[in-house]
Amino acid sequence: MEIAMIGLGKMGANMTTRLLGKGHRVVVYDVNEEAVRAAEAGGAIGARTLDDVVGKLAAPRAVWVMVPAGKPTDAVVTALAERLSPGDLLIDGGNSNYKDTMRRADALKENALQFVDVGTSGGVWGLSEGYSMMVGGEEAAVERLRPILEALAPASDKGWGRVGPSGAGHFVKMVHNGIEYGLMQAYAEGFELMHRKDGFGLDLGQIAEIWRHGSVVRSWLLDLTADALAKNPGLDGIAAYVPDSGEGRWTAIEAIETGVSLPVITMALQNRFRSREEAPFGDKLLAAMRNQFGGHAVKGSK
Repeated sequence: MEIAMIGLGKMGANMTTRLLGKGHRVVVYDVNEEAVRAAEAGGAIGARTLDDVVGKLAAPRAVWVMVPAGKPTDAVVTALAERLSPGDLLIDGGNSNYKDTMRRADALKENALQFVDVGTSGGVWGLSEGYSMMVGGEEAAVERLRPILEALAPASDKGWGRVGPSGAGHFVKMVHNGIEYGLMQAYAEGFELMHRKDGFGLDLGQIAEIWRHGSVVRSWLLDLTADALAKNPGLDGIAAYVPDSGEGRWTAIEAIETGVSLPVITMALQNRFRSREEAPFGDKLLAAMRNQFGGHAVKGSK
């Protein structure tokens, strides 16, 4: 099958490489010319404009979009909708908000275009291990995309599936990422407690390796944790600053709107916010209040 890949960030480039390795014809486009040339060197067919992309695909076309969520995705989807023909298929494989996906799907129906949303997980390991893909869209459109999904997945019958109509794929991926926040926070807190414990001389890398085999807390995240600790036991050079890419926020907001209690995921998100504050004003105020009502000493700032 032939397909176009729009957006050659790390994941888009790796997905292109995996598809080429499985024998698919891939047309690539990115605003970064160096990324296009690198893909061409690997066997992809380079395009320099969206018109060029459309012209190099035989109808009915399939175009996979891997650009940042929000306005960049809107801009690319709108531009492609103006160039594609009825019956062509658009795929959003990025981390879009599922509400935006539902809106785009409705708009594209007016152009008689098919639209599939693919919540994609796998990170930098997807090239070798395959990608986990949560797919939303009409059954016929997803079935048409099956050869591509099977090539990208860990196995043709594992790691991917249609989970519902348009928007469902990105909704499930949003929840997936929320769970990821909670799991990461639990590991981080447990290792923090062991790191702080005096008297035992605990080797955190050794403990991570022990837990990786037979333990009920073993997981791929723990495998990655063990690898990180083996390479850098003291985590030297790594700042205690944890960004978030949006999905955890969307999950927490969805929980509030739906009236569902998600304390672990919500607190994990809050801890990421906290990690970015060098001198939280609220904590200073706590110290000031203790001084006001109890005369407790205040530690001066550096």
